[in-house]
Amino acid sequence: MSELPFVVAVTGGIASGKSAVTVRFARLGVPVIDADLIARELVEPGEPALQAIAERFGAGVLTHTGQLDRRALRGIIFADTTARLDLEAILHPRIRSCMHERARNSDAAYVVLAIPLLTASSGYTWIDRVLVVDVAEAVQIERLMRRDGVDEASARAALAAQISRAERLALADDVIDNSGRLDDLDAQVTALHEGYLHAATSRG
Repeated sequence: MSELPFVVAVTGGIASGKSAVTVRFARLGVPVIDADLIARELVEPGEPALQAIAERFGAGVLTHTGQLDRRALRGIIFADTTARLDLEAILHPRIRSCMHERARNSDAAYVVLAIPLLTASSGYTWIDRVLVVDVAEAVQIERLMRRDGVDEASARAALAAQISRAERLALADDVIDNSGRLDDLDAQVTALHEGYLHAATSRG
């Protein structure tokens, strides 16, 4: 199809439970287009984005087999804000373009875009709704420590590298509180799904 379906972006801070939410939309038959998965596709050997990354950061970010050395690249961008912004300038427009194309080619009533790093300046002007998966920062820290086996200082540093909870909530058209039980999450996703279906079918 040539026109975009109704588009819902799902975002949230680290360890907020975004994947648990998008999995539930997928179970309801909604196509989920994941920015992280697309980013991995874009840096496969032979892809222009990988060549651009190697030109910017040097051959040290490649393994001996020509794959992206993610650990080496992370070490560079975590220590240097300019480097991180340069990486985003390489990847984000390509990710956005790919997501737009995949959404446009969907014949579903609506699609979900999983975009962990969504900000007001991300350029997704064609999104209809932004759904923020929200938990208290204390819950994020506890989950991150348990999930990744890191200490509290490392967990807090990971949170500090992202936009603030307040900034994220300011983007939201809809909010899921993911601090409770999975049954609560199921109910929230189902209610939003029905609302999105209604909005998609009544649009235009």
